[in-house]
Amino acid sequence: MKLSDSREIKADRATVWAALLNADVLKACVPGCQEMSGSPEEGFEATVVQKVGPVKATFKGVVTLSDMDAPNSVTLSGEGKGGAAGFAKGGADVRLEEIPGGTRLIYDVEAKVGGKLAQLGSRIIDGFAKKMADQFFERFQQEVEGPEAAAEVAAPAMAEAAPAAAAPAEEAAPAKKGFLKRMFGG
Repeated sequence: MKLSDSREIKADRATVWAALLNADVLKACVPGCQEMSGSPEEGFEATVVQKVGPVKATFKGVVTLSDMDAPNSVTLSGEGKGGAAGFAKGGADVRLEEIPGGTRLIYDVEAKVGGKLAQLGSRIIDGFAKKMADQFFERFQQEVEGPEAAAEVAAPAMAEAAPAAAAPAEEAAPAKKGFLKRMFGG
């Protein structure tokens, strides 16, 4: 399975690069990640729990970083074993380009699976791999841009819902006062 895409992140290239090499950031971004430890120089060890179709497994694996050209590009390679469920391995070539207002993160992902997972069929596996990659890079973007950027995205949706939500609360307030007055004889 191969997948290529990009994301525009509202942060400078050095900030995005530093986040790519940070175990805590990676742990927050990998869907189902229970543990993440290590360093860019020695690689990262991770425990990830995932359900692919009817198969749920805990994968223990390692991720190594190679071909590092700071702050331009890096190759992430990983392999995880999920016991009876099988194994997954793959990699991502990540490139960073400066753009007005931030950084474009471009990624090419390739993944392979074996064991019970491989028996699920390529459509399920490809769909799952695309979903995992999308979730990882979406979370990565949110992690780098910070809560302010996530709030800006959520604000328009919340603003539309707020007037509708506020009206029933205002109508309910007088009834609540009346109830409390009756209870406490005020």
